[in-house]
Amino acid sequence: MRERDLARVIGITEADYVASFCGSEATRIEPRFPDLFPGLSQVGEVMALTRNESAVHEKIGHFEKFINGTHAALMLGADIDTRMFPKNWVHGFAVEKTGEGETRHSLQFFDAHGEAVQKIHARPESDMAAWARLVSKLKHPDQFPGLRDRPEPAAPLPRALPDRALTQTLNSRWRALTDPHQFHGLLKDLKLHRLSAFELAGADLAWQLDGGAVSALIRYAAEDGLPIMCFVGNRGCIQIHSGPIARVLDKGPWINVLDPGFHLHLRTDHISDVWAVRKPADIEHVTSVEAYDAAGNLIIQFFGTRSEGQAERADWRELVNRLPRLDQPVSLGGSQ
Repeated sequence: MRERDLARVIGITEADYVASFCGSEATRIEPRFPDLFPGLSQVGEVMALTRNESAVHEKIGHFEKFINGTHAALMLGADIDTRMFPKNWVHGFAVEKTGEGETRHSLQFFDAHGEAVQKIHARPESDMAAWARLVSKLKHPDQFPGLRDRPEPAAPLPRALPDRALTQTLNSRWRALTDPHQFHGLLKDLKLHRLSAFELAGADLAWQLDGGAVSALIRYAAEDGLPIMCFVGNRGCIQIHSGPIARVLDKGPWINVLDPGFHLHLRTDHISDVWAVRKPADIEHVTSVEAYDAAGNLIIQFFGTRSEGQAERADWRELVNRLPRLDQPVSLGGSQ
């Protein structure tokens, strides 16, 4: 049983579980971005893992260009590409686990609710002397076994019934966007959940897809060798894969991508809503496919690979248009 699942059975958070081994398998460290990420760039090849309740995103490669920020920080690189939100990196641990004749090393970071934001695993090619120097530099003076304050569960994501009176305002402001990244600010201004905005928008801006559309997308992209962008995130980190995918396997409810530098594990039975969404960009528009769970949490997003100043790939648009649509009226819904 994985530590995340074992902690849940015991009735504690994963951060509680890992912290209980401080002084033996775990060393409490401080998640100081200006030291952490430049230090990781000296370690060489690692595996970066970012997950949420329904998807696990793993990238193998090097930490390269770090851009710090108070509210958001970036890691830009050919292999590891992330968007990080420092206030949600609250607990950190360097973990050493010995078993099956080897010792596995990882850095594990958790938010205030005790949920993992990112884990970084050493690889056979990693420079373990640089790893040890980084752990020593980040070591916290408090090595108490456990957390001093028990994390509280995160509150459910609120989603109020959308106000139809916002439809015209939403549509006009949506069409006036010049960059897809402005969409978050639009939703914040109008106090709209993403799914509510999709339901209110016109069918040329957002249309609902069948629940099997995500699996179809993954298989189509692999068959066609189409380079895609795959985003998986949580409160503290969003991790991105850019490029083609090839090896796709099913195992129970999971659909898996198992390529040399990229692994994706997605719980298809957690997918409740899937939408195709168009947003204006510097050149025409970009199209995303987004999957949500029954509580309205974003599980995963897909885009076609694209560079700024270039139009969206025609073959990506064609793929999205091939995905099965939900052939029934969309009813507005929501809950507090």
